Amino acid sequence: MTEFRTVPARAQKALTGEPRQAWVLSDGECWMRSYRTGAGYLVRFPGLADFELSGAALAVTCRPAPGATRATCEHLYLNQVRPLVLSRTGRLVFHASAVEVGGAAAAFLGESGRGKSTLAASFAAGGHRFLADDGLVVKAAGAGFAALPGHPSLRLWEDSRRALLSAAGEAAPSVQYTDKARLLAGGELRFCAQPRPLRRAYFLGDAKVARVRVERMGAAEAMIAWVKNSFLLDPREPAALAAHFDKVAELARTVPCFRLDYPRRFKALARVRRAIATG
Repeated sequence: MTEFRTVPARAQKALTGEPRQAWVLSDGECWMRSYRTGAGYLVRFPGLADFELSGAALAVTCRPAPGATRATCEHLYLNQVRPLVLSRTGRLVFHASAVEVGGAAAAFLGESGRGKSTLAASFAAGGHRFLADDGLVVKAAGAGFAALPGHPSLRLWEDSRRALLSAAGEAAPSVQYTDKARLLAGGELRFCAQPRPLRRAYFLGDAKVARVRVERMGAAEAMIAWVKNSFLLDPREPAALAAHFDKVAELARTVPCFRLDYPRRFKALARVRRAIATG
């Protein structure tokens, strides 16, 4: 269990040295940088907060930047930092949402903006329970793999919420860096709190298609796709990276993987659900 605490706000100090990794948004703005700090790490979200991680990632301290709200810091920890912490402890964690279909899990992976959360909400509104909305943890289970339940909430843009849900539902406090609402499970958004066998994974395309397309992927292609969508605290640490690759290779060989693309129109989602439910 990781210990998480927040300390008083302080202006972010300039950092020197090359970051271990950086996440850059589509507009070129840096969203996150991580640095080694002796035995531990510092994960910085510019203008929002610094998160100091112990070497084994068993303790996380959040130091907000001036003006950052408690809700913002908690949201950053839950959706960005905690998946990195779990990866440090050897877990497989991916930028993916997941839903329960026929007693098993289907995962949706892809870059930000590809529609992972919208797909999960569509399935939930259509009577299927959801397991995770980004930060999906996968573990070996018997001869296969299982998808573990994440936080019981979904992040949706307002147009998706209006199109998919008949009622507003309970929302967590708003945060400063996104207009997405975090809707808590309940009502139409049914949550699955138990692990489910991971039966299929779908990697989302860029929507440059006129109809729903589902195509099987080979193991080598699937492994590359899984790696691209991995949370990793330190991708420059050779031993941890090699161990991660070994686990992902087994995952890609074991779980059938597909390319999924469809027109990003809400009326197409029913066809997507049918294709996946009957696949």
